[in-house]
Amino acid sequence: MIIETEEELIGMKKVSEAVAVTLKEMKDYVKPGMSTKELDDFGAKIMHKFGCKSAPFETYQFPGYTCLSVNEEICHGIPRADKILKDGDVINIDVSGELGGVGADNGGSIVVGEDVNGYQKIVDASISALQKAIAAVKSGVKIADIGGIIEKEAKKHHYHVIENLTGHGVGRSLHEEPLDLMNFRDPDDKRRFRKNSVIALETFINAVYEYYGFDLGGYSRASLKRRVNRIKNLDGFSSFYDFLLMEFFCFFFYILLFFFFFFFQAEDGIRD
Repeated sequence: MIIETEEELIGMKKVSEAVAVTLKEMKDYVKPGMSTKELDDFGAKIMHKFGCKSAPFETYQFPGYTCLSVNEEICHGIPRADKILKDGDVINIDVSGELGGVGADNGGSIVVGEDVNGYQKIVDASISALQKAIAAVKSGVKIADIGGIIEKEAKKHHYHVIENLTGHGVGRSLHEEPLDLMNFRDPDDKRRFRKNSVIALETFINAVYEYYGFDLGGYSRASLKRRVNRIKNLDGFSSFYDFLLMEFFCFFFYILLFFFFFFFQAEDGIRD
């Protein structure tokens, strides 16, 4: 989305607040012994208070209000009553919403209860990669260079980026131009960030593999049973952070509008 009017900016701020507060409250609420369905229901109540709709459901008829992915599930995990969280699980909470015709997307990974598996390290690496990427984004910067920053930070911590999961533009729809904001430097990508654009950076990091495994063609609106909600045949655990930012370039300076930055701080630090 390219923000062109004050009305559009206000609309983006409102939906951004809704998804950010929902994410923060869900992170504070999650605990061992809880099902992912229970957590999703809790998030739905918060979004309803803002009058905010679930963007995955509205766009794709996703069978949940939020996407909740545990351990080896990288993203798009379907909330389930029989998926019980345990101490040491790493869960990604992905909250995307639509309010007044404007969409916003944010998410974050946290360790449930006590970190008995040592997963906090990969969560911290994902946060660090996102922080450095955000600091480098401004109008005119090459999109590929931001991907290179994320990949470099992941490798520094001995992790891999997931090469076929990406960030994207957001605003008038959940996924829009610029699409395919890679988490590695693609030398063939000559695009640059445009002024007044709204994007969701998503730092997908995995401990073992570099590709997301799609089952039966991946997401299919026609048959929800065909929807992938986990990595197939992988033992690696994953973390990703997803941060929406509105980036403006006015005259000779830029302003990063982190309207909801303080609503969720990835384990007190940050920010798809």
